[in-house]
Amino acid sequence: MTSTHRTEESDPFCLSRPEAAALLSGAPWRRFVVIGDSLSAGTGDPSPGYEDKGWPDRFADVLRRVQPDLEYLSTAVDGATTAQTLENQIGRALEFRPDLLHLPCGANDLVRRKPEFDEIEQRLRRMYELASQTGAQLTTFTLGKAYVIPVFPDWSERVSTVNDITRGLAAEYEAVVIDMWDHPVNSREDLLSADRIHFSTSGQAVMAAEMAKGLSRAISLNTRT
Repeated sequence: MTSTHRTEESDPFCLSRPEAAALLSGAPWRRFVVIGDSLSAGTGDPSPGYEDKGWPDRFADVLRRVQPDLEYLSTAVDGATTAQTLENQIGRALEFRPDLLHLPCGANDLVRRKPEFDEIEQRLRRMYELASQTGAQLTTFTLGKAYVIPVFPDWSERVSTVNDITRGLAAEYEAVVIDMWDHPVNSREDLLSADRIHFSTSGQAVMAAEMAKGLSRAISLNTRT
């Protein structure tokens, strides 16, 4: 199926809101917070045939079908680094008293002549430490292969390293990690926005669906335990 004919309704990687809400039946979350950068914010160009919304707004809409009194806050800012997120956003997130909290993965820290991965990990760890004190269910993404900045010849290695950091911290703090690195959506020619960095809204719809799937598994695990 070509990008010309694919729509949100026919996209095999998307979920309708009723389908996503069914997956999240029994979800306990009533206070959803998103912090971080443009990936957290759901920044992206419109895609023909897809609703013009980023993944967090989409996901909040789904959660409201399960918990109509959901409170939702996003402090995410395009271009924010881990240091800026710690300084300017984490405090507001904690004050909100979330029970579901989405954390960034350090994408903007990679756009330096030489990223300091030890520092990136330390700052992300601090975020996880603070976030875990709320008792909230934590979530995060890994970066997809489609996210490429050609000016850095070692870009794939940079992304691989920060993804490994993200996976390690997510495992340690029992966060749900939505691993977009190998997702088949990366091969779509129309996935990226005009800046060739951010997922367009077709990709945002897929990410929202993956969030619903990932958190549905967390609900199932919690129910069994």
